Amino acid sequence: MVVQSHTQSVSPLVTAVTCRCPRCGTGKLFVNVLNMRDKCDACGLDYKFVDTGDGPAVFAIFILGFLCIGGALIAEFKFGVPWWVHVLLWGILTPLLGVLLLRFLKALLIALQFKNKAEEGRLSEEG
Repeated sequence: MVVQSHTQSVSPLVTAVTCRCPRCGTGKLFVNVLNMRDKCDACGLDYKFVDTGDGPAVFAIFILGFLCIGGALIAEFKFGVPWWVHVLLWGILTPLLGVLLLRFLKALLIALQFKNKAEEGRLSEEG
């Protein structure tokens, strides 16, 4: 197991796709599907800096809304599928895509936050 330098981060896109540590690219980000670990198992990076908030959910809602409504309209008007096919197709596909998209987007926002050293804004103690 090779650990990369602590000064150079892994590509945010690679981190998002693999759901790995944004610093070393080896340790896992999540315990289960969407629960964050406390720190990286490989390099020890403390994940306390992570604060994605509602960002991943908002992006997922917009992306899923576009894909699912577009897909439902195409299925209805181009192929004329019965209503039960819509229920089956979108009732299974939407939650599955939602979880996968949330996982990807959360990992992407964490990687971008790490790469850009984004943190909570603070007032200067000067002046």
